[in-house]
Amino acid sequence: MTNLVTLIPIFPFIGFLILGLFGNKLSKSTSGIIASGMVFISFAISVFLFVQLLILPQENRTFTYVLLDWIMAGNFSVSFSFLLDPLSSLFLLIITGVGFLIHVYSTGYMHDDENHNKFFSYLNLFVFFMLLLVLGSNYLLMFVGWEGVGLCSYLLIGFWFKNNNYNNAAKKAFIMNRIGDLGFLLGIVLIFTTFGSIEYSSVFSQAKSFISDHHTLTIITALLFIGAIGKSAQIPLYTWLPDAMAGPTPVSALIHAATMVTAGIYMIARSNILFALSPITMEIIAVIGLLTALFAATIGLAQNDIKKVLAYSTVSQLGLMFLALGVGAFSSGVFHVMTHAFFKALLFLGAGSVIHAMSGEQDIRKMGGLKKHLPVTFLTFMIGTIAISGIPPFAGFFSKDEILAHVFAHNKVFWLLGICVSIMTAFYMFRLFYLTFYGDFRGTKDQLHHLHESPRSITIPLIALAVLSIFGGFLGLPEIFHVPHFLKNFMDPVFADADIRMLPHDVSHAAEWSLMGVAILSALIAIYVAYNKYVKLKETPVNDEQPIKFLHKLVYHKYYVDEFYSAIISKPLSWISLQFQNIIEHSVIDGFVQFIGRSVVWSSGVIRLIQTGSTGFYIFAMVISIALLLFFKLLI
Repeated sequence: MTNLVTLIPIFPFIGFLILGLFGNKLSKSTSGIIASGMVFISFAISVFLFVQLLILPQENRTFTYVLLDWIMAGNFSVSFSFLLDPLSSLFLLIITGVGFLIHVYSTGYMHDDENHNKFFSYLNLFVFFMLLLVLGSNYLLMFVGWEGVGLCSYLLIGFWFKNNNYNNAAKKAFIMNRIGDLGFLLGIVLIFTTFGSIEYSSVFSQAKSFISDHHTLTIITALLFIGAIGKSAQIPLYTWLPDAMAGPTPVSALIHAATMVTAGIYMIARSNILFALSPITMEIIAVIGLLTALFAATIGLAQNDIKKVLAYSTVSQLGLMFLALGVGAFSSGVFHVMTHAFFKALLFLGAGSVIHAMSGEQDIRKMGGLKKHLPVTFLTFMIGTIAISGIPPFAGFFSKDEILAHVFAHNKVFWLLGICVSIMTAFYMFRLFYLTFYGDFRGTKDQLHHLHESPRSITIPLIALAVLSIFGGFLGLPEIFHVPHFLKNFMDPVFADADIRMLPHDVSHAAEWSLMGVAILSALIAIYVAYNKYVKLKETPVNDEQPIKFLHKLVYHKYYVDEFYSAIISKPLSWISLQFQNIIEHSVIDGFVQFIGRSVVWSSGVIRLIQTGSTGFYIFAMVISIALLLFFKLLI
């Protein structure tokens, strides 16, 4: 069984090589089939291994497969090995399953793109690195995958590189992630100096002997969390993710749902015992997650770009996942990763279908009335919207409810703010939904004439994701329904040590019913307000040229955070760089290099004069030289 795990990342890598080397000789349909097929094979193997794990007793569900001794230097040794356990198995299913549907979708969405083959080779490479990140049995292999997905996101966000705005978005994602990566790298170094190893099994077994709140563990977890902040777009390193929507829509779906942004969640979940022993870091994670969820949700209220609304909803939902991790509800955080992957991929791909029908238009103020023109997209998008809004029995309800229940047990204020996030999410998502699909069409006549449902290559993945968005939550039914929580039981071996330290408190069944009722009622009220405002009263957000109130303007411009970063960081760094260029590089370095060059030219010109061609002069010079040698010899 363990041999099969090596095949999971290999197939997408083979797809990357084939398409990268021979893509120009293949037809577009062949490229799409190869890329999708490779990911599907990985998915099939992942399903098989998942079933095999299920059959085994809980305590025997961990396998490490060593391929080779990777690095041997003194007392530092790292193996190239894969770890298969319930956590990595679940992520394998998400990455390859949702990734496969996005690949199929891309065969239709990117069919007319001139660099179709290159796009699929990048997609395969992206999936390969994410699988490597998840499967690695040590922090170094995780870091290789970590950097790999960062590289692929740069290539894919800037895929349409002739547009400078897209290039800038790609560079922004790359640079902001490097800031977080530095923290992650320093964390790995400190792990090695503390434990003498970076293999998970060795590190985690030694960590159990540490006392809670040990300062070394606090520093290690803080550094790891900085890495997670960058990769999973939390305050203050979140601004790259909304801009990442500049890439093709399938890329947005892949980044936001199945790959890159989940890396930070996975890393913390994988290191759960280290974090469980660091209460200070855990509290910081909870606070940062909650603030990010709130902050991004308020921004989502006023955005008019269909993909930008979804991008800020991703940032907000990631904040909820970090909130879950921060209060020690690791399995709940991972549960929300799974349901979020279903409905967020569905929403992004649905947005792509709308944009495709609207001839590239992304402003929801210029849409409206698409319900009758795009019936499949409408229905599936509605399912995704209900799911993310936390309405039962759709997938998002169960995972979000579970997080809020744990947060309630941890801190009542945090729970109340979490409910606020839930209310705002329901409002801005249904605002987006109503403005897009209801009311009168507000686009041009050409757009109206062009409106049509997307081809099956696009609608079939939408339907599959819609089914998952409806039923995915049943894998984690709450205890009050008196049925086993499948997902928690499955992942118990991974989080058992952390759960003992972090989750001693539960809420009563009566309290859980009440919490559930409050969450549902508040979401329904938010949906009704959105319906009343945008369907009954037919209000439409004002155009950019029209004046708006200060608070609305502040939120619409995303609190001017980008402008703030530009004024405080980018421009001062650019000024300092310019001074270094003018003073250090031009005056000092260039001056020194030019001095060396001029000295050589001058000395060679002087020495050249010695070459007279006179034999007498040469004999005279030889005698003088011998005399000088003898003289210096006597001195020495």
